[in-house]
Amino acid sequence: MPRHVSHLGTVVSMLSVVSIVGCSTSDRPATGATTGATTTASTGAATPSGTPGSTAPTGQLRSVAVPTIIPSYADAERAFHRGRYEEAVGMFEAYSESNPDNAWGHYMLGLSAWKTGDHTRALEAFDAALRIEPTHRKSLLNSARVLLETSRPQDALDRVEQALAIEPLSGEALRLKGRAHHELGQIPQAIDAYQRAIALDDRDVWAMNNLGYLYIQQGQSDSALRPLARAVEIRGNVPVFQNNLGTALERSGYFVSARQAYEGALQADSSYTKAAVGLDRVNAHGIQSDSSTADVAALSQEFQREVEQWRAEGTVTADSAKAAESVKGVDTSGMVRDSVSQDTVSR
Repeated sequence: MPRHVSHLGTVVSMLSVVSIVGCSTSDRPATGATTGATTTASTGAATPSGTPGSTAPTGQLRSVAVPTIIPSYADAERAFHRGRYEEAVGMFEAYSESNPDNAWGHYMLGLSAWKTGDHTRALEAFDAALRIEPTHRKSLLNSARVLLETSRPQDALDRVEQALAIEPLSGEALRLKGRAHHELGQIPQAIDAYQRAIALDDRDVWAMNNLGYLYIQQGQSDSALRPLARAVEIRGNVPVFQNNLGTALERSGYFVSARQAYEGALQADSSYTKAAVGLDRVNAHGIQSDSSTADVAALSQEFQREVEQWRAEGTVTADSAKAAESVKGVDTSGMVRDSVSQDTVSR
């Protein structure tokens, strides 16, 4: 036998087949990496079908299984929360391929894709989660947000209504319902939805902001002052709220107070261009008199009394409000708020 043939046979006999362990799918994401797929690599010799580890005729190729490590849900979620959204997309794609029946993997893939600006991929992932679990409320609500961002308010409203059928006392769903009605030009319905959301949760600052924003758009800046004043009182470090309040104050003729609100927005975020433009605008008036000052704290108190009146009039019953409080403990991990996309911003 030629020497080179004998030597090749020795090399082949030393090769072993790599064994793999499949991963199991669970209802909730598991921690730790899993080995969920294999690829093949050429070793210079081939193993005929049959017994693992057997050698092939000299000169043929043998395929060896090489394990591919599937990211764990926890690792992928960690990438998401650290703002590494592109990485999270890849990790959740791999996780979902390995765990196709886990709605949460598809849901988080949707959130990650949305954060990268890929609305199409986000909707596909949310839809995949909903095919597995049609009552997956978070997928319904966040896909509605994506649909609102892509100018499909009627489709968004349909999903919000599905979510409300699952949980009728969801302030978050009511707030999104208000947004959808607003974008459809259905102003009375939008106001009603926002009022119901606030009556359920009197600290829902985004519903207050959205209601004030709607009034500003409708040319009713005086009506916008109260909900915006309350939003700023609760969360004064949010530049959006301060800027919107500044806009309402300015249009109502309260230039000194408008200046203070715009300055508050810039203190929260010095790069907030809209507030800087508004501040320059009110400074150009040069008005310093007390007559151009509004009592923002009093406006907030007026709004709180107004909310109590909504409850008394049946916008929401006291029992409903208590029930809404009880669902606040529901897990909201992975939930993101609506995106900011408008000049005077709503969510």
